[in-house]
Amino acid sequence: MAHHKSAEKRIRQTPRRTLRNKARVSEIKTEVKKAETALASGDKVAAAAALKAAQPAMQRGVSKGVMHRNTVARKISRLTKRLKALG
Repeated sequence: MAHHKSAEKRIRQTPRRTLRNKARVSEIKTEVKKAETALASGDKVAAAAALKAAQPAMQRGVSKGVMHRNTVARKISRLTKRLKALG
């Protein structure tokens, strides 16, 4: 049990933040999966659109602190490389 006001506040904040962060990560994973599916289908136009939607979501995850910037940079790089290979 918390003995300080700051610790009590942390106990109140943690569940809300956890839910919010889980939702953010889930949204990012969905966008990445859409991009990967589009790339696998071989349709370059759909893949480019899906990647264009996934990139800002991933960058937002970095700015919100739910994903590491190098992880996002690596994933974007690999997806872009796969998109280029389609052409």
